[in-house]
Amino acid sequence: MKILDYSKYCLFLSVVLVVASIFAIAVFGLKPGIEFTGGSILGVEYAKERPSLEFVRGRLAGMDVGLVSAQEAGEQGIILRQAVLTVLGSDAREVRFESIGPVIGKELRGKSLILLMLVLGAITLYVMFAFRKMRQPVHPFRWSLAALVALLHDILIPLGALAVLGAMYGEQITIPVVVALLTVAGYSVNDTVVIFDRIRENFLKKTGTDFADTVRKGLEQTLVRSVNTSLTTLLVVLAIVFFGGETLRLFALTLAIGMGAGVWSSLFVAPFVLTRKGKFGLI
Repeated sequence: MKILDYSKYCLFLSVVLVVASIFAIAVFGLKPGIEFTGGSILGVEYAKERPSLEFVRGRLAGMDVGLVSAQEAGEQGIILRQAVLTVLGSDAREVRFESIGPVIGKELRGKSLILLMLVLGAITLYVMFAFRKMRQPVHPFRWSLAALVALLHDILIPLGALAVLGAMYGEQITIPVVVALLTVAGYSVNDTVVIFDRIRENFLKKTGTDFADTVRKGLEQTLVRSVNTSLTTLLVVLAIVFFGGETLRLFALTLAIGMGAGVWSSLFVAPFVLTRKGKFGLI
């Protein structure tokens, strides 16, 4: 099977998905959770039948959910609560309450962005270092560029999906989602480097009539391994999506989308970038 013969069509599909993701992010935006904005989360559980979200929103409409009561606790403590439970009815029982100040939220948002940039930079430098001796037929920066393009592909597609889910269902970007994106980045570059390593091995053994043929053979040799490894991982992640509960669902869904995009980019996007001829002999 000559995978590179279909790379242009596969790359076109990737471009469509990435453009659609960027469009979704630009139009809908990403909804940050309270970890990044500051605020409070109150979880309640009803003893009887749970009312609809429309009913809850109607009861809370126009209500000032600021601090409305204070209760002494011990000698020096004070417990401050909101009047939300009273409005929701006697059947509602508080099961979760989280509160993060705006200063901490802003700090977490900034650190998350810095961390993501550092990860992308570290991966770029790592791939360049790992393939530093491969100066022919392409410069080491080309290997790094191919891995980076594949990595951005694998990050943008889940972000686009999160933007759509945020617009339709109010899903938010939380710390677990950021962790999932960083995990996708590591998983993606690992799969890409494994394929690149086989390509390098074939090139040193002078397998193939030219560099493109060497890349093709490397892909064919690692195809089954990449697909099988990713499928077994995806089965576990999808099990968490459907049976892991509400808390882990968005985290696992982000992983599933990112891993699926990672398999695709490792097989079609990164090799395509690797085999394109640059104008200046460097990339």
